[in-house]
Amino acid sequence: MKNLYKLLICLLILACGSSEEDDVAPIIHLPANISVNISSVSFDNTMVSQSSIPKVVIINTENTSSEITVTAPEGYEVSVNNTFSNSITFQPEVSNELYVRFVPQEPINYNSFLQISSDEISNNINVNLFGLGTPLTFTYQAFNSQALGFGGGFNQSAYQTFNLHEDLTNIKEIKMFLQIDCPSTGCDDWDRFANIKVKDQVTQNWYEIGRYITPYWVGTQQLSRGLEFDVTDFKSLLSGPTELMIYIENWTAKADIISVEFDYVAGEPDYPYYAVSEIFNLHSNSISGIPYGVSHSVDLDKSVQMPSNYESSHLRTIISGWGHATPNDSDGRPCAEWCFRTHDVKINGANTFQHNLSPIGCASNPVSNQSPGNWQPDRAGWCPGMAVPVRVDELDPSLNGALFTFEYDLEDWTSNGNGGNAFYAISTYVVIKSDSEITAAIVQD
Repeated sequence: MKNLYKLLICLLILACGSSEEDDVAPIIHLPANISVNISSVSFDNTMVSQSSIPKVVIINTENTSSEITVTAPEGYEVSVNNTFSNSITFQPEVSNELYVRFVPQEPINYNSFLQISSDEISNNINVNLFGLGTPLTFTYQAFNSQALGFGGGFNQSAYQTFNLHEDLTNIKEIKMFLQIDCPSTGCDDWDRFANIKVKDQVTQNWYEIGRYITPYWVGTQQLSRGLEFDVTDFKSLLSGPTELMIYIENWTAKADIISVEFDYVAGEPDYPYYAVSEIFNLHSNSISGIPYGVSHSVDLDKSVQMPSNYESSHLRTIISGWGHATPNDSDGRPCAEWCFRTHDVKINGANTFQHNLSPIGCASNPVSNQSPGNWQPDRAGWCPGMAVPVRVDELDPSLNGALFTFEYDLEDWTSNGNGGNAFYAISTYVVIKSDSEITAAIVQD
């Protein structure tokens, strides 16, 4: 019995094992893990050939020893050491700062994803990237904080020559921005007629490239760059040394502080050659235009000889009414600031285009801090604190090489002599475009 007991003990020892190796814990291999702190990154709009401010993506790793590879899509670059490229490989740490920047080469949307991979993970990690490339733009400062006013040592106008973009071969459009700032005394209390002009070095005339009405009391700082104007029609005059004039009908010593910039936006132009001719230049001030409702001697009939080798042509008109002449319309509106009117443009005697001087939404003006000014009620085709609209009328291709007559016909209305006078300040130009060199249209009375 005693021997049987010893045998059982020996069998138990053999079954359980008695090696010292049994005291060592088994090795456990934990799975590799790679994660990122965000799933998508959005970039500010970035100009072609420029790079955005880098954004940071945190790559976290656990139980990872293999290199990590990050591959950027077209339009993006990555870095972990301030040297950016389309693809990088690095040895991971527990937490890794990855820098991503947007470098667009075309003015398009770049919506894609960043790819993060490693030999130790079966599925790649993707981070969505969003960015909009904007056209390459050359910006030129013209007037810079020029004070315009009356009295107090100020003048209502200023002119100066500025060196603008020389080569227009690859310029598709020109934008002008005008910012109004206020002196310590505050801006003018009233809405004033104002414009910007360029000098035609051939005719020596000043061409109105933009018109606006100043806001009551304030500037245009609610807009990041102020009022915006498309002045591409005048590209033949806006190259190299360029003489510009700015004017505000400000009759106070509270000067408006004016700054003007031009953006030359790169891209293929619609046509390589432009030319512009003047039909009306009644834009010196608010009351220098066409007297309305009374007999006058302003010649509203012209003849225009068009060149024979153009591909596109149009009329460009800016018009705004001034005055509180009576009788009022049935809705109580005096002329010509408030009365809604429709004017006809006659080509060869036929009513061809109409200009509706109607509401454009003064109450929705983004320059909305003009209190206590009367800025919200709708005027006839303009608003305080806004650019006056440009009216574009495409001419018929059959006028290529032709001589045609032009007449501007105001809607009939007769002033009763009370309430002062009414006027329409107007500028009209013939703009022609061509694939070959062209000369400007010839305008005669």
